Amino acid sequence: MAVAAAPDHLFHLRNNFYLGSFQAAINNSDLPNLSPDDAVERDCLVYRSYIALGSYQLVINEIDSAAATPLQAVKLLALYLSNPHDKESTIASLKEWLADPAIGSNALLRLIAGIVFMHEEDYIEALKHTNAGGTMELYALNVQIFIKMHRSDYAERQLRVMQQIDEDHTLTQLANAWLNLAVGGSKIQEAYLIFQDFSEKYPMTGLILNGKAVCCIHMGNFDEAETLLLEALNKDAKDPETLANLVVCGLHLGKSSSRYLSQLKLTHPEHILVKRASSAEDSFERAVQSVA
Repeated sequence: MAVAAAPDHLFHLRNNFYLGSFQAAINNSDLPNLSPDDAVERDCLVYRSYIALGSYQLVINEIDSAAATPLQAVKLLALYLSNPHDKESTIASLKEWLADPAIGSNALLRLIAGIVFMHEEDYIEALKHTNAGGTMELYALNVQIFIKMHRSDYAERQLRVMQQIDEDHTLTQLANAWLNLAVGGSKIQEAYLIFQDFSEKYPMTGLILNGKAVCCIHMGNFDEAETLLLEALNKDAKDPETLANLVVCGLHLGKSSSRYLSQLKLTHPEHILVKRASSAEDSFERAVQSVA
């Protein structure tokens, strides 16, 4: 006789987090009768939601030194993101923990390591800790890392692993959409349909709206993309991806996007679009100087 699978008490909480409904994840986290392991995972998801909302200090203050390893890893992520000028000490602590045989193989610690090293654009170091996989989040992060490395062939292998485990999992669907966007061509329409499916099943979030908008930009539907992005901006006026995509969309529509770029410079000076714009400005200045 088959044993019925235990109910997944954290399913909705995880889903909210994966799709960018961070406040909903926080608001609906008071779940009864959780096992000790589930309670730690719940707390990690809640604190990671606070990090996604920019509340780094709350996370740093609330997670003390007696907390479980996964929570300590989440605190390290908050420390890393809260102080970009002193990230060396945070990275040193992270490497020390990863080298500790007692905790170094912890899945969430490896995930946080992957996120931090991906931020650092040190993809080889990130893969050292994530490539073994083991959780859907680790496989999904591997897909992101390989896409960043322009290795869609390796990303596709990771996606196949995810599809074998659970084809309908939210992260499998998201990873599929990311890969379709990276491959381009006829795959863009498939990515659009995945985000469209999310928008019909779940509350609309900035992540879903940006996903649909990027597909529209690739397909040349700039007016629809702008409408979606302005809806995303209403949800979060400081979201870096929304602002960056509005800059790109404005350029294609022949509209001024300098205000969005200024906002992005102020709120996310490390964003790749800001760095590229600054680099282009510097090149232009040098060209002007050379002919002056």
